[in-house]
Amino acid sequence: MTPLTVASYNIHRGVGLDRRLDLERIGEVIAELAPDVVGLQEVIRENGLAPADQAAYLAATLGMTVVMGETRAHGTGAYGNAVLTRLPVLGSERFDLSRGAREPRGCLRVDLDVKGTPLHVFNCHLGLGLGERREQVQLLGGFIRASERLAGPRVLVGDFNEWHRGPVTRGFRREFSSPMRRMRRTHPAMFPLFALDRIYWDVELEGEEFHVHQSRLSRLASDHLPVVARLRLRHRPPRVTPYVTGDALPPAE
Repeated sequence: MTPLTVASYNIHRGVGLDRRLDLERIGEVIAELAPDVVGLQEVIRENGLAPADQAAYLAATLGMTVVMGETRAHGTGAYGNAVLTRLPVLGSERFDLSRGAREPRGCLRVDLDVKGTPLHVFNCHLGLGLGERREQVQLLGGFIRASERLAGPRVLVGDFNEWHRGPVTRGFRREFSSPMRRMRRTHPAMFPLFALDRIYWDVELEGEEFHVHQSRLSRLASDHLPVVARLRLRHRPPRVTPYVTGDALPPAE
């Protein structure tokens, strides 16, 4: 089995609780996690040079590959979710979770190669309204279940904005039946009260540890604390044909 470290982190556009934009600080927090793959929410990707392109800046700083999942335009660029990874990227697909006139939301699926076994990482950011989230859980569930046509296990990370147990907890507890408890308080970062940020995984992945990362930097760098899962992947026989799916990938950075 191969060990994997998976993380989820809402970086709040790089703005900390001191109201200071500091991407270097965000990068240091991610480095503390030492992830193989991390799903980021509230990321700005302006056209131009880093650090205005937050996704590219963090990827370059950490020596990782980035895949961006745009949810809306932002200035001359985009705003949304991003996945940073040290693993080879096989493919990706973005799925729209926007409902009505509310803020656009989405989910990004990135397909990764773990020593010949494909791993599908879903990174999402759900809405603030209860009815909105209830509809988004149904949409997201359909998008995730459609991935059953793809070989390999699934991991779901993100900011689910569920302040109390509701449709997210009920829906994904059934979809991802790993017995490990995955509800930890992450928001607000300085004194966390709500379990908004979560990681779910298939039973093909053995959970060794799940925790909220609390350090001096993480309590200040964003209004959310990151969550981290230590997993172990059971390998299947390698695929005979190359594994490529989803949208065309951006150039490696």
